[in-house]
Amino acid sequence: MVNGIIGKKIGMTQVFAPDGTVTPVTVIKAGPCVVVQRKTSMRDGYEAVQLGLVEERVPRRVNKPLLGHFGQTEKAKSKGKQPIPPTRILREFRLEASDDSTKVGDNILVDQFSVNDVVDVVGTSKGRGFAGFIKRHKFSGGRASHGSMFHRASGSIGASAFPSRVLKGQKMAGHMGVERKTIKNLRVVKVDAEQNILLVKGSIPGPNGEYVLIKKRA
Repeated sequence: MVNGIIGKKIGMTQVFAPDGTVTPVTVIKAGPCVVVQRKTSMRDGYEAVQLGLVEERVPRRVNKPLLGHFGQTEKAKSKGKQPIPPTRILREFRLEASDDSTKVGDNILVDQFSVNDVVDVVGTSKGRGFAGFIKRHKFSGGRASHGSMFHRASGSIGASAFPSRVLKGQKMAGHMGVERKTIKNLRVVKVDAEQNILLVKGSIPGPNGEYVLIKKRA
């Protein structure tokens, strides 16, 4: 069984408990997904499935290699490959070696999750552009007094006679954000199987509309 699904971040809201407790939650449109490819240890060296996220807007332009991958070409059909409607987003999920129940064409739905399940959410963080070292690395900077000349400057970054260069990995100003991030141990607050909606406690990476992976923890 696939212990995960592809989703799309909708935004954040609040859930009120009967005792008045407020829980901040993130709304995710999780699935529906379809199994596009089944990878085996015999052929590929590991056990996994490739899922495609089924969206309302079907991609109009699909190149020929992808059409063959989805089993839409005559050559793919002649080899007995099951035709699947093309999807825009494809992601892999690992499987256990003993899992033979998942096959190409199977639907993966949000009803595999239940309230109080613990999940990990993988996404891409928001882009912050070119940021200074104080914003990017949380450095403190210098004194704010008159004439300090060291308010938000980085200070010395190199060495003296040896090694006379800036070492690799030095924390400096630069591009911030747009990084793959994983938020672990988020609790599922609500599951709406009819509308494919999943509510998890807390925040997840990325802006609204960002595609994320939701993985159920064992």
